[in-house]
Amino acid sequence: MLVAFSVAPSGAPDADDSVHNAVAAAVRIVRESGLPNHTDSMFTTIEGDWDEVFDVVRRATEAVGAFGTRVSLVLKADIRPGHTGELTGKVERLEQAIVAHAVS
Repeated sequence: MLVAFSVAPSGAPDADDSVHNAVAAAVRIVRESGLPNHTDSMFTTIEGDWDEVFDVVRRATEAVGAFGTRVSLVLKADIRPGHTGELTGKVERLEQAIVAHAVS
């Protein structure tokens, strides 16, 4: 399965509107998990089985909780049993379709 998630604190004691330190704590947990992952400006996507992915999401969310009194978690999952390598495979198939369509 693939899970794309975004987690951020609210109610932080400082008012600088930046959440980069909290997000860094979450991304560090994702990267240390050893699971395939990708982080962009809006989401972190992680690939693995249900239990291992949601364990990482839970731990990342808990880490962000240390930066505020509330945590916002946005999550989207692509649950496709029996498929692996989709973190890059989906993008590769998309790029191939774009090239094929441009040639036609």
